[in-house]
Amino acid sequence: MTNLQLFTTLVPILAVFVLLVLLRLPATRAMPLSLVITAAFAFYVWQVPAVQLAASVLEGWVIAFTILMIVFGAILLLNTLTALGAIKVICAGFARISPDHRVQVIIIAWLFGAFLEGASGFGTPAAIGAPLLVALGFPPMAAVVMALLGDSAPVSFGAVGTPVVVGLGQGMQGATPEQLQLIAASALTLDVFIASWLPLLMVSLLTRFFGANRSWREGLVLWRFALLSGVAFTLPAFVVLQLLGPEFPSLLGSLIGLVLVVTAAKRGWLLPKTVWRLPEPAQELPANSEADSLSQSKPAMSLLKAWFPYLLVAGVLVLTRLDALPFKAMLQAVAIEFTGLLGTSISARITPLYLPGTVFVLVAAAIALAYRLPLAQTRAVWVASFGRLLPTSIALGTSVPMVRIFLNSDVNHAGLAAMPKALGQVAAETFASQWPLVAPFIGALGSFIAGSSTFSNMMFARLQQDAAQAASLPEHWVLALQMLGANAGNMVCVLNVVAAVSVVKLVGREGEVIRFTLIPALVYCIAVASTGYLLLTLGL
Repeated sequence: MTNLQLFTTLVPILAVFVLLVLLRLPATRAMPLSLVITAAFAFYVWQVPAVQLAASVLEGWVIAFTILMIVFGAILLLNTLTALGAIKVICAGFARISPDHRVQVIIIAWLFGAFLEGASGFGTPAAIGAPLLVALGFPPMAAVVMALLGDSAPVSFGAVGTPVVVGLGQGMQGATPEQLQLIAASALTLDVFIASWLPLLMVSLLTRFFGANRSWREGLVLWRFALLSGVAFTLPAFVVLQLLGPEFPSLLGSLIGLVLVVTAAKRGWLLPKTVWRLPEPAQELPANSEADSLSQSKPAMSLLKAWFPYLLVAGVLVLTRLDALPFKAMLQAVAIEFTGLLGTSISARITPLYLPGTVFVLVAAAIALAYRLPLAQTRAVWVASFGRLLPTSIALGTSVPMVRIFLNSDVNHAGLAAMPKALGQVAAETFASQWPLVAPFIGALGSFIAGSSTFSNMMFARLQQDAAQAASLPEHWVLALQMLGANAGNMVCVLNVVAAVSVVKLVGREGEVIRFTLIPALVYCIAVASTGYLLLTLGL
């Protein structure tokens, strides 16, 4: 592979980083430019046929639609509940658990987000968690950053184990349930020692960059409660993995963690006496302004009634994603197929009833009827929610096709492998002797590009296997490093960032979000890489 071809494999990453992060262009401008640049290099250097590029764009639009449904559904449900007055009740409920914003961010972004990741994944935690934090008085930027940081470690077993069962299962050669279980156990063993520190990192970043005093100490003083919150998720998740397999660690581990941490918070265990809150101006609720302007004085509702729509969403997502129940197969049977786009081998498929966004929309419509929201307000909430989609549509409608061009570049006239595989092979050849230090960054790269830890595992599992064999390393440990690296990439994944900023009206500031989340993502990767390298070097 020539130097120009090697540079071409890096173009999608460099274009996004330079335009979005360094030049600080909004995603509505940065992502269309990145698409054009990537397509041009793919055509002229990688020699991907024009028809393959066009088919990849069409495939990307189909996938972008599914993500846009999550964004729209989350906005619609949030605006509906705001108009009903339920959001105020939910906020009051969190305040009764603890008025401390550090505690609230752990409960919502870390534990409730982990539950949503375990139930559905694919951007759902940030789409629900970020608006809830905004409603509690968090600045929109802080809410998005915290939601993205929290939605990292649980990603290993998100969407009922999809990154393991589907990602590694399809990406590995000769994968067996026993192998997948061993890899998952290895990854979670590492994460008990690494991810358990994430809540402390989150609250420290919150107080340092968003607090009135810009103080690390105000976050670090919560270290005992934060560590409790970390192990309250990771240890139960490990036990669940051993007992039930890779489908349920995030789902059930987070529920156990919520019970433990909420109990501790209510009783004031391990908490400092001083309550910490964000500056008062952050109490404005810009993300909900449309619905707030439509809301009228409502009779106070119970906390259970206010929470019921979110509980219903979570319950439906769980029930429709368990293979043991008939609902998953029934919903997935209703599909829209796009086979052989433009005569290529590229196909796309939408299962509209199975999409998480569809659940959001149906629950929002049902709740508006059940809670008797006036028709005029309901119509206005829908109009306001649709009005928020245009910038997100532009960003997703160009970023996802860019990713698909990158992934579908195996069809070319230059006789080259697909760009991600070629890039991974160069990395494997260059860093073979230090592969444990590189493996997590390959996983993170996959999530950053593809927008999903499942796709990252699917893309790079075989490469990780080959690199492990070449370096005489245990495959299960190397693939565990791949899994955890994919978690870190989820913090900076462009698709997740675009979806998260859309629900709190921060469109245009995607690069700023990535600047906040990039360092924690790198810290996570470095911790995983160094721990894995030490274990493998010592032969443990």
